[in-house]
Amino acid sequence: MRECSLESSVPDWIIDHPETTMVFQKLGIDTCCGGKSLEYLCQIQGLDQDIVLLKLVETIKST
Repeated sequence: MRECSLESSVPDWIIDHPETTMVFQKLGIDTCCGGKSLEYLCQIQGLDQDIVLLKLVETIKST
Protein backbone atom coordinates (compact mmCIF):
# COMPACT_ATOMS: atom_id res chain seq x y z
CA MET A 1 0.00 0.00 0.00
CA ARG A 2 1.45 3.37 -1.00
CA GLU A 3 1.37 6.42 1.21
CA CYS A 4 -1.30 8.85 0.06
CA SER A 5 -0.71 12.58 0.13
CA LEU A 6 -2.01 15.79 -1.41
CA GLU A 7 -0.12 14.84 -4.57
CA SER A 8 -2.00 11.53 -4.80
CA SER A 9 -5.06 11.27 -7.00
CA VAL A 10 -8.46 10.75 -5.42
CA PRO A 11 -8.78 7.31 -7.06
CA ASP A 12 -5.44 6.35 -5.46
CA TRP A 13 -6.80 7.36 -2.06
CA ILE A 14 -9.94 5.30 -2.62
CA ILE A 15 -8.05 2.25 -3.90
CA ASP A 16 -5.75 2.24 -0.88
CA HIS A 17 -8.30 3.46 1.67
CA PRO A 18 -11.89 2.74 0.53
CA GLU A 19 -13.24 4.21 3.77
CA THR A 20 -12.25 7.69 2.50
CA THR A 21 -14.94 7.59 -0.19
CA MET A 22 -17.50 8.99 2.25
CA VAL A 23 -15.20 11.93 3.10
CA PHE A 24 -14.84 12.84 -0.57
CA GLN A 25 -18.59 12.60 -1.09
CA LYS A 26 -19.38 14.78 1.95
CA LEU A 27 -16.93 17.43 0.74
CA GLY A 28 -18.25 17.31 -2.82
CA ILE A 29 -14.92 16.18 -4.25
CA ASP A 30 -15.28 14.32 -7.55
CA THR A 31 -14.05 10.76 -7.10
CA CYS A 32 -13.79 10.19 -10.86
CA CYS A 33 -11.53 13.15 -11.48
CA GLY A 34 -9.38 11.82 -14.29
CA GLY A 35 -6.41 11.26 -12.00
CA LYS A 36 -6.06 14.85 -10.81
CA SER A 37 -4.29 15.32 -7.50
CA LEU A 38 -6.14 15.95 -4.27
CA GLU A 39 -4.20 19.20 -3.97
CA TYR A 40 -5.47 20.42 -7.35
CA LEU A 41 -9.08 19.47 -6.62
CA CYS A 42 -8.97 21.27 -3.26
CA GLN A 43 -7.59 24.39 -4.95
CA ILE A 44 -10.24 24.54 -7.67
CA GLN A 45 -13.03 23.90 -5.14
CA GLY A 46 -11.71 26.38 -2.58
CA LEU A 47 -11.23 23.75 0.11
CA ASP A 48 -8.57 24.01 2.81
CA GLN A 49 -6.09 21.27 1.92
CA ASP A 50 -4.93 20.79 5.51
CA ILE A 51 -8.47 20.26 6.77
CA VAL A 52 -9.29 17.82 3.98
CA LEU A 53 -6.10 15.87 4.65
CA LEU A 54 -6.85 15.82 8.38
CA LYS A 55 -10.37 14.47 7.77
CA LEU A 56 -8.99 11.74 5.52
CA VAL A 57 -6.30 10.70 8.01
CA GLU A 58 -8.80 10.71 10.90
CA THR A 59 -11.14 8.50 8.88
CA ILE A 60 -8.36 6.04 8.11
CA LYS A 61 -7.21 5.90 11.73
CA SER A 62 -10.75 5.33 13.01
CA THR A 63 -11.23 2.16 10.97
